[in-house]
Amino acid sequence: MTAPLVTILDDEPAIREILAQALEEAGFRTMSFGRATEFEAALKAATPDVCLVDLGLPDRDGLSLVHRLALEQGAAVIIISGRAQVQDRVTGLELGADDYIIKPFDPSEVVARVRARLRKGADRKSASETARFAGWTAHFDRYTLEDDTGEEVPFSHAEGQVLRLFLESPKRLISRTHMQESLGGAAGESFDRAMDVRISRLRTKLREDPKNPALIKTIYGAGYIFLGDVAWH
Repeated sequence: MTAPLVTILDDEPAIREILAQALEEAGFRTMSFGRATEFEAALKAATPDVCLVDLGLPDRDGLSLVHRLALEQGAAVIIISGRAQVQDRVTGLELGADDYIIKPFDPSEVVARVRARLRKGADRKSASETARFAGWTAHFDRYTLEDDTGEEVPFSHAEGQVLRLFLESPKRLISRTHMQESLGGAAGESFDRAMDVRISRLRTKLREDPKNPALIKTIYGAGYIFLGDVAWH
């Protein structure tokens, strides 16, 4: 079996070398890039399993790149950045990143986070990839929602994690604690705000009434509940 491929996008050669060495010693394949243009060109020929992305790139806004990766690629996206403010972490997660690691970091922690993301990805791939509910079909293999007319609406990798969590436990209360344990990431204000944004975007894509959503209900002080009937294929 081919080892998982981790791409490293960072403008600091020393950081790229440290990460590549730690990951390769742990059994991963790596590809390293110092500029976003080189990285995007490589994506045409390579399909990474995990993308490590620095936000401070010389030729491109790292956050916009994270957003495109989350929408168009099946890879997990982990931000590695020196930006430690809560708002930066929230913005990165809102745009679709799966995790956020602050510099300076311990290489062994990065390896552990990569392994955790791959385990979650393996769990998703082993499960059914299509679910029907309330006139919608969720295609998790291509990250789209399809309505009964055939119109498709894309959703991000991060939004798909939340949607799958709801569809796998319909009509059951899902607490914030359970969401954090299932989806990973540090509990706290940044995680809660990121979840609020992802759920709000899912409601919009499902054409829910923002004042009275029919499918994803907020149970204040407790969590969320998905009220639709779900059939997996």
